[in-house]
Amino acid sequence: MMRGALALAAASAAFALPVAASAADITGVWATGSEGGRVEIYRCGSALCGKVVDAQRLRANPDLRDVRNSDPRLRQRKLKGLVVLNGFTGGPREWKGGPVYDPETGDGASRGQLKLLPNGKLELKGCVAVFCRTKIWTRIS
Repeated sequence: MMRGALALAAASAAFALPVAASAADITGVWATGSEGGRVEIYRCGSALCGKVVDAQRLRANPDLRDVRNSDPRLRQRKLKGLVVLNGFTGGPREWKGGPVYDPETGDGASRGQLKLLPNGKLELKGCVAVFCRTKIWTRIS
């Protein structure tokens, strides 16, 4: 009887592991919380990256360019598909990498941190020197 209970417990634990691992998988589409922004986080090699997939301004003009960029040479890049997160590694709850770019302001940061919060939201922190800015994203899919 004891052997059967142990086997059942081991089988239950084995099935629970993939569920816990998938809960920390941050790939998918996230709402950025402003301007109707949507960013898709995806695997890029052994790291995670993120690109713009939607925003209110893009719905009005799908050919919109990165006009808010502080670098005039980059202002002709299309916003749709623009990589805004690059090279994030770590997990299962925190990832570090960079650069990070905010097309809403045109500001970038050479390093950033992603943290999956207990409520399922994603905290994004971008830092330039000692100054950091944090945003909270909500999973869409």
